[in-house]
Amino acid sequence: MKIIAAFLAVLAMASCQRTEEIEFKSFGKVDYTLSAEQEAMLDTIQQQTFQFFMDKHHPQWGIVKDRAAEWSPSSIASTGFGLPVFAIGAERGWITREKAAQITMNTLNFFYNSTQSPDTNATGYKGFYYHFLSMETGTRVWECELSTIDTGLLLMGVIFSRNYYKLDNDVEKKIRELSGSLLERLEWNFFDMPEGSPHPHTISMGWKPEDGLIDWGWFGYNEALFLYILAAGTGMENVERSYDAWLETYKWKTPYEGLYHVAFPPLFGHQFSHVFIDFRGLGDKAMRENGIDYFENSRRATLTQQQYAIENPHGWVGYGELCWGVTASDGPGETYNFGDREFLGYAGRGAAGPDYNYFDDGTIAPYAALSSLPFAPDVVLATTKSMIGNYGDRIWGKYGFYDAFNLTADWVNDDFIGIAQGPMLIMIENFRTGFVWDYVMPDPVIQKGLKKLGFDYMK
Repeated sequence: MKIIAAFLAVLAMASCQRTEEIEFKSFGKVDYTLSAEQEAMLDTIQQQTFQFFMDKHHPQWGIVKDRAAEWSPSSIASTGFGLPVFAIGAERGWITREKAAQITMNTLNFFYNSTQSPDTNATGYKGFYYHFLSMETGTRVWECELSTIDTGLLLMGVIFSRNYYKLDNDVEKKIRELSGSLLERLEWNFFDMPEGSPHPHTISMGWKPEDGLIDWGWFGYNEALFLYILAAGTGMENVERSYDAWLETYKWKTPYEGLYHVAFPPLFGHQFSHVFIDFRGLGDKAMRENGIDYFENSRRATLTQQQYAIENPHGWVGYGELCWGVTASDGPGETYNFGDREFLGYAGRGAAGPDYNYFDDGTIAPYAALSSLPFAPDVVLATTKSMIGNYGDRIWGKYGFYDAFNLTADWVNDDFIGIAQGPMLIMIENFRTGFVWDYVMPDPVIQKGLKKLGFDYMK
């Protein structure tokens, strides 16, 4: 018996060693051959979208506006997406690398030196930042929350930056130095949801100085997958317990034949984590039990939305095989209501089949399809071409695709939103070159986080 026990112990140690030695990597561009026409279409979309970030970042602080609208404050999530966007611009020759590096250093310097305080007019607290910041003062606006998810998106941009900017000059050295400092001061356990809360031990959505911790946690599945990986990689205590609490609330559904997946109706929930992390072949224990990886999961969520639009259970004008994409966006609002047709303003719209959808009111967001380009290239490219051909004169503006449109209400939103622009541009680039994945995946924070949460490549 002692020999058997010793043998099993050796096997267990070997198994642990293999887990520790696993290297998570980017597989580069998606294996797909584009036509010259498709290349030109994607070139145009990316370059026009890029100009949003050039025009809407603060000239000294680097922070990026939430929207193109004149009144808009900065969004820290828009800023997080903007960091790799500037580097993409440098790689594609739209700006110099020096310019991209300077904007990035300014941004990181702003956040590192901004006021961290429980006061109501600070920029952040506990290493996290308020969702919206004034473009005039750089401090909190609208009594918004100290946001875990938006800080997370900001810091994923920081992680990209410290790996991309590797040159031996003062600016790029400073980027690397500031990146490490920003990542090291996160106090995750401040946001650990307590026993008795709706979602105990998950990561809280945020905190307000007026009310304290938001009594709602990040429970699965949605855009916060990356947030747990980031937390695990930057030292959150008991993060495995928090991740188990997240996984326990997954909703597995088969909305249409062959499209079994963990569902979340808005498409952005299947895209935002993939902007930075290459999930091809990667699964955790929940995915392994269900025989699917996260990349395939997003492909099925994308095809589910297309099938939903084909069936069009509510009879919205325009929905079909080449016109789909229900996700968070602006909407027509109640002034467009007529008969039994009711329309919402900004909402977290989504559709994961006829029996599981949020606020579907006929509003389509072009970024919903384009941010799924790596998952389903044939479908997305055909949809994009069709949207441009049929509605391009109405849904295209200075910075590329407008945020959203609704053909039933005969409405187009003529604004541009940073958290739509950024993922759209980056996911096109990941599809074409694997660019952001290539610089994020090797980072020790990502490697440690994936290992700690039990990720592995599925056979």
